[in-house]
Amino acid sequence: MRQIRPLCPIAAGLAVFAAITAISATGRAQSAITLDDSLPSGANYDIAQFRFWLPANAGPVRAVAVLVPGSNGDGRAEAADSVWQNFATKHHLALIACRFTDKKHDQGFIEEYIHVSKGSGEALLRALNHFAERSNHPEVATAPFLMWGMSAGGQFNWEFVAWKPERVLAFVVNKGGVYYSALLSKESRQVPGILFTGGKDLEFRNNTINGLFAVNRRGGALWALAEEPSAAHVIGRSRDLALLLYEEMLASRLGANGQLVTLAEKSGFIGDLRAKTYAPLGDGKVPGYPTAWLPTERVAKAWQWLVTEAPNAKP
Repeated sequence: MRQIRPLCPIAAGLAVFAAITAISATGRAQSAITLDDSLPSGANYDIAQFRFWLPANAGPVRAVAVLVPGSNGDGRAEAADSVWQNFATKHHLALIACRFTDKKHDQGFIEEYIHVSKGSGEALLRALNHFAERSNHPEVATAPFLMWGMSAGGQFNWEFVAWKPERVLAFVVNKGGVYYSALLSKESRQVPGILFTGGKDLEFRNNTINGLFAVNRRGGALWALAEEPSAAHVIGRSRDLALLLYEEMLASRLGANGQLVTLAEKSGFIGDLRAKTYAPLGDGKVPGYPTAWLPTERVAKAWQWLVTEAPNAKP
């Protein structure tokens, strides 16, 4: 029988070192990526800081979830939120969580940085270019956006859709009160979105969002209005419904080569804002008053769950 001779101490040490190195390299390849970036003060903002998160083993990034907090807030911690991280991991997304602040001015309740076409939008795109290079994921620089935000964050989303609709896969407006744009372009109105209000929020906020919805929905906007009756100026159930919208839009709007597909209005569902019911649109006649547009029955069911405040679990 052939005897197996043991390795000499030097050879054995080299083998162990090689094994450890291989394991370490594999661990690095599988690790999530977190990166920070900041940009100098710009024309319509003072601070612009960003945190980027990419799941372990993400593969090619399909889209970027843009997370924008309320007025002058620091939303960078949202990149570590387990809900967002799990969603990004499941769908091969990157996260970019933002902090924008205004320069000092005498009407602080009017956020100037949300007027994205004046400079803050370019700051977001520049930061994303930096993250694309630093993470070795060049596709991040051109990936479409899923835009989430509360209060001024939703205002930022609205103005970004008005500015660069071709970049947005889906968006939300969420109980904000100040907007620079009113009737958006046809291209912007074709970006699916949900405009959230709270029944116990300030009346001026609700009136503003209701007006924006009404004028654009009449122009065929592929949007829903969703009021959570007992919610004040809080997130409430809005993120649950938004995540479901994003998931459905990843399935139906994102083409094989990353291009965005325009949805046909008649393919969706109509939500009756008065009766709080929904039905397929098809070629049927719609009520003469404003209605919500809902892209799939799954989203329609969740919309009804929110507006009726159904006690059961989310559909």
